[in-house]
Amino acid sequence: MEQDINGKRNKKLLQKILKYYFIYAVVILFTIAPIFYEVSNILFEHEANEDLYAIKAEFDQFTKKDLTIKDIVLWNKFNRDITIEKFNGNSKDSLFDHNYYDALNKDNEPFRVLNSPVKIEHKWFTFSAKMNMVEKENLISSTVILFISLFLLLIIGFFIITKIISKKLWQPFYVALDKMELFEIDKFTSVKLITSTTEEFERLNNAINNLIHKNSSIYQSQREFIENAAHELQTPIAIFKGKLENIIQRKDLNSEQFKLIDDLNITTSKFVKLNKNLLVLSKIDSNSYYQIEKINLSEIINNQLDFFSEQALSKKINITTELLEEAIVNSNHFLVETLINNLFLNTINHNILNGKIHIKLTTDSIVFSNTGVLLPLQTEKMFERFSKSNPSSQGNGLGLSIIKKIVDTNHWTISYNYRDRMHHFEIVF
Repeated sequence: MEQDINGKRNKKLLQKILKYYFIYAVVILFTIAPIFYEVSNILFEHEANEDLYAIKAEFDQFTKKDLTIKDIVLWNKFNRDITIEKFNGNSKDSLFDHNYYDALNKDNEPFRVLNSPVKIEHKWFTFSAKMNMVEKENLISSTVILFISLFLLLIIGFFIITKIISKKLWQPFYVALDKMELFEIDKFTSVKLITSTTEEFERLNNAINNLIHKNSSIYQSQREFIENAAHELQTPIAIFKGKLENIIQRKDLNSEQFKLIDDLNITTSKFVKLNKNLLVLSKIDSNSYYQIEKINLSEIINNQLDFFSEQALSKKINITTELLEEAIVNSNHFLVETLINNLFLNTINHNILNGKIHIKLTTDSIVFSNTGVLLPLQTEKMFERFSKSNPSSQGNGLGLSIIKKIVDTNHWTISYNYRDRMHHFEIVF
């Protein structure tokens, strides 16, 4: 079982099916068992009635014509379950159940009794025949127990067989589900599904394979387009920016022309940065930075600290550090530099005037903390490309997505929280 987003326990499909089978079996058992008992009781009672009427018919045919009133006492003495009694006034046959004391067993036992009017020497008497029903009740109880036992055995066997067969039948489905959960389109992992003779599962496998193939092709095309476009744009953008800078140096520009060209130069700089970030993301996606080495994070941070301290002066931001000198990670050098660079840019760009930045480095984590808006950021789309936590930001919305991409590539984790009026980004190695 797995836990869903609401904290509830999700049951597997097979468990749900077996649950409904079990409920159905219990309902059937508690419905049929009493009915089976009552039907068996009626059948045994009917059989007892027929036996009693057979005894009465035998008495009428072979005994009644020779029996006299004087013989009744002797007859009753030698017949334990058949007696001739004083007429009870009932002119019709009557059948009923009654308990009698059995001297042999020394216990009250249930009997089925037939009372029938009979005329002996022109005088009416009551013919009474009774049949012990203890054996019938024992037989019914044994039959019911046997029935319930067989039914339970059938249910248990059904559950076991269903579970075994269902696991085998549903194996292609669970394999496909596991493969889909592990599939990452940016890793270009292959998906090998189990061939199934079940039509629905084979259709599912074909649908998954087609979906993966189409989406992988689309993703590959998009990635190649972004990489090629960013690559091809580098040269014309650099030429354009160079010409703008040359124009700015001219002495014959008036203030209006200077402002217009300066705005174009700023926009071009943003364009250069955007192009560079897209190229970095594309190369990370294509696993271009595969060379891994031991890197001292403290050295990387210190190397960039002077440059970004100057960048922070425009906002009068105070940067403090708490760095462990020997914090070593295994990663690509360019990716780590890019990670630290974007963390610095993020904490500076989203800071306030006279703000603070604090960097803490330990053996297993690094935390960049900065002042900023006095509210926690919206985390739903924080690390998505071109998503901005602050719409008024001058950035291109790729900084945090690059950070997240590098973190994921190194199999690290990143988290954000807001406390003590500071925004904290923590990366755990």
